[in-house]
Amino acid sequence: MEKEKLFEIKDLRISANDDDGNEVKIVKGVSFDIHKGEVVALIGESGSGKTTISLATLAYTKPGLYFSGGECCLFGKDVLSMNPLGQRDLRGGNVAYLAQSAAATFNPAITINEQVTEAAVLHGRLTQEQANERATELYHALELPDADRIGYRYPHQVSGGQLQRLMAAMALCGKPDLMVLDEPTTALDVTTQIEVLKAFKKVIREQNSAAIYVTHDLAVVAQVADHIVVLYGGEIMEQGSADQIINRPTHAYTKRLMDAVRPKPTAGMGISSVGEEHHRDVDNLQVKDMTAGYGGIVNGEPKIPILKDINVSVKNGHVVGVIGESGCGKSTLARVMAGMLPPARGDIILDGKKLEGDLRDRKLEELQKVQFVFQMADTALNPKQLIGNIIGRPLEFYHGLTGKEKHAKVSEILQLVELPPEFANRYPMELSGGQKQRINMARSLAANPEVMLCDEVTSALDSIVGANVIKLLTSLRDKTGVSFVFISHDLSTVASFADEIVVLYAGRVVEQGPTDEVLEPPFHPYTRLLISSVPEMRIGWLEDTMQKREMAVGIARGVEITARGCPFYNRCPLAIEGTCDLKTAPVRELKDGHEIHCHRSIEELQETERETQMILHGYEKLGEDDPQVHVP
Repeated sequence: MEKEKLFEIKDLRISANDDDGNEVKIVKGVSFDIHKGEVVALIGESGSGKTTISLATLAYTKPGLYFSGGECCLFGKDVLSMNPLGQRDLRGGNVAYLAQSAAATFNPAITINEQVTEAAVLHGRLTQEQANERATELYHALELPDADRIGYRYPHQVSGGQLQRLMAAMALCGKPDLMVLDEPTTALDVTTQIEVLKAFKKVIREQNSAAIYVTHDLAVVAQVADHIVVLYGGEIMEQGSADQIINRPTHAYTKRLMDAVRPKPTAGMGISSVGEEHHRDVDNLQVKDMTAGYGGIVNGEPKIPILKDINVSVKNGHVVGVIGESGCGKSTLARVMAGMLPPARGDIILDGKKLEGDLRDRKLEELQKVQFVFQMADTALNPKQLIGNIIGRPLEFYHGLTGKEKHAKVSEILQLVELPPEFANRYPMELSGGQKQRINMARSLAANPEVMLCDEVTSALDSIVGANVIKLLTSLRDKTGVSFVFISHDLSTVASFADEIVVLYAGRVVEQGPTDEVLEPPFHPYTRLLISSVPEMRIGWLEDTMQKREMAVGIARGVEITARGCPFYNRCPLAIEGTCDLKTAPVRELKDGHEIHCHRSIEELQETERETQMILHGYEKLGEDDPQVHVP
C-alpha cells in the first residue's frame, strides 16, 4: 500500500543577486516527495544546496536569497504562499528544524529545559507539564547523563556532543509532522550516534511522521534513509531508494561520493610519517602527570575534576589523535595545552621548556607556537568581521603584517584551505558550515604555529572536502614540520591521519600508542566498543549491530567520572567486581610504546577479542576447532 504523501517540493528555485543586480541561481528546479513514515536524505558535498533546500520546507531562506519559483506543499498546501502568521505556526509546530550547530542554536542565558520545551508549548501542542515530561523521556532515550536534572543546566555546562543531543530533544519534543535534520550527528561520538539514530527511527515510526535528513555521512544515510536525493550545485544528479543509490548508483558524481566514504578504522590505513628533516631530540609538546578540571582549585584538586594523571607526548611533525566519547575530556585536554584552562597539577612542556599554565602568563612567541582550532566555527568566528579581517588579525598580531603584504598573505592562506581569494570580502554568515570551518582553520594557520590543537575540525565537512583537508594538513606537516593534536570522534579519519592514538575515557587515558598497534587486538574493552560502533555503509547495519553489540560488548551507558577504580567499570563486559571498581588499573606495556590500562592480562584481552569476533560474525554456537571459524 502506498504511503500518504506528507510534503512535496515541486520545481523549487532559489536565487540571489550579485553586486550588479543580476540573478544568480542557487537552487535550480529541484523536485521530490516525502511520505509519512519516511526519511528522505539529501546528500552532496559542501555548498551543493542541501541546507538551502531543507530550509525551504519552513518557507525560509538565508539572508540575501529569495524564492524565484516552485512550490513547497505540506499536505497539499503551499507553505511559500502562506501569510506570515501561517508560516510562523508552521515553524516549530508542523515542521521542526534541527540545526547543524548546537552552540549557535541555544541561548546561553536560558536553561536547557526552557528551550527544549518552548516550541511545543508556544504552538499549543503540549502543556508545560506535559512538555517537561516529554523532554525528560527524550533525555533518557538519547542516553544523556543525569537525565532527570540535565534540563536545569545552562548550555555552557554540557559538552558539545551532549548539546547536540539536547537539540535533537528540542526538535522531537513537540511531535512535529516533518523534522528537518541538518547534520544532526556530526558532533556526536560513534556510540552516542547509534543511540540518536535509534531514537530518530523509533520516533518517526511511532508517530508516523517524516524527516529530511541532511548529511555528508553516507554510512549514516544507509541506516536511516528510505529515499536519497543526490545534489550538486543546486541540482539533482540522481534520486531513488536507499538500496538503489547505495548499492547500484548510476550517476558518476554519486559513484564519486560512494568512493569517498571513509572505511572502517583498521591498522595499515595511515599515511607515511613525516620525514627525518623535521626530527628533533626533544618532543614538541608534553603533558606530564596533569590533573585539571573546573570550578577552581581546592587543596590542590579541581572542584569539578575532569582529567586525572594525564601523560601525553607530541613529537615534532607527528599527529596525535585523541579519541573518546562526548564528555571524556578531549576538548578539556586541548584547552589545558593551550593555556585556556590552567591545570591543578602537572606540567605542560613546549620544546623542552615548561609553559605557564595560564595563557595570560605566556610569552607572545609561546602563544604563537600553540594554536587552537575550535570545534564550532559558528561561535569561533566573529559574525560582524569580514573573512579577510578574521584571518588578517593573527598576521598583524604575531607577525606585524599590514597593508598589501597582509592582503596578499590572506589570499595565499585562503587558497591553502581551498577557498577562493574573493572570500576575504565575505562575512561568515555568507558561507556554508564546511566553508566556515576551513576559515576557522585558516585563522590558526595564519599564526604559523608549531603545534595545532584541532578540535573536531572535519566533523562539519563532507567526506570529499574532509579528505582534502586531511591532505592539506598532511602537506603542511611535510613542508613545515608542524605537529597536530587531532581530537575527533571520526575513528576512520584518525586511523588514516594520526601517527599515535590516545584513547580517553572519563578523563583518564585507558590506552595509547602507535596507531597501527592501537587498532589491532588486543584492545582495551572501551577501545573495542568504539571501533565496533563505527557505522558501515550497509543497509540494516544498525539493527544487526544493536543485536550483536548488546551481546558482545554491552550497550553504552553514560560516561561517569569516578574518584577510584577503573571509570569504565559500570559498562565493561570484563569487569571484575571488588577489583575494577576499587583499584586503579595497572599499565600493561606492549611493543613500541603501546600501553593498555586494564586489570585484565594481555592474554585475557586477546582471548576475549577472539570470543567477541566469533559473536559479531555469528560463530558463537560453533566449536573452537570448527574449520569455518576464521577470527582475525
